[in-house]
Amino acid sequence: MEWYVVNTFSGYENTVRNNLEDRIKANSLAECFEEILVPSEKVTERRGNTTVKKTKKFFPGYIFIKMEMTKEAWHLVQATPRVTGFLGGQSPKPVPASQMARMLGGGQEEQAAEEEKKVVPAVIYAVGDEVRVKTGAFANFTGEVEEVNTDKEKVWLAVSIFGRPTRVEVDFADLEPNNQA
Repeated sequence: MEWYVVNTFSGYENTVRNNLEDRIKANSLAECFEEILVPSEKVTERRGNTTVKKTKKFFPGYIFIKMEMTKEAWHLVQATPRVTGFLGGQSPKPVPASQMARMLGGGQEEQAAEEEKKVVPAVIYAVGDEVRVKTGAFANFTGEVEEVNTDKEKVWLAVSIFGRPTRVEVDFADLEPNNQA
C-alpha cells in the first residue's frame, strides 16, 4: 500500500475522512485502505486575555490516504462528497516514502506525544520594572515588579493602596510598561 494525496473542499478535510471511512465499511473495501490522514498539529494561541488551543492543518484542502490503488478504491474515493479528486488526476502518483516519513516526523506516535508549542508572551517583565495595570481590580495602578512567573504568565507587584505598599498578583496580559519615567 502507498500514500496518495486527495484534494478536498477546504475546511471539510475531517468530514471527508469520516465519510470515506463510512463508505469503506459500507462497500467492504477495508482490505484496500490502511490509513486516512489529515496532517495537523495542536497549537496554543493568545487572543487578548485568553489562551486558545486549536488544531492547525498543515495542508488545508488535502488529505493523505494509504491505500492500494484498485479501480474500485479509486472510484470510491472519487465519488465521496466534497472530494475534488486525486492529486495527479486520472493516474495519480504515490507520494515517495521518504517524503511521507519526513512529513510524519518519524511516525504519528511521536507526533501525538510531542508537547504543544508554547506561546511566548509579547513582553517579558523583569524584577524592578515599573508597570501599569491595564484591566482588572487594580486597573490604572502602577507598581514595581517583585517576582515573575513566566510559566503561568503572572507577576507579583508592589502597588500603593491607601499609602501602604500592597503585594498583588497580575497576569502579563493585564500589564503594560509604565513609560512615564
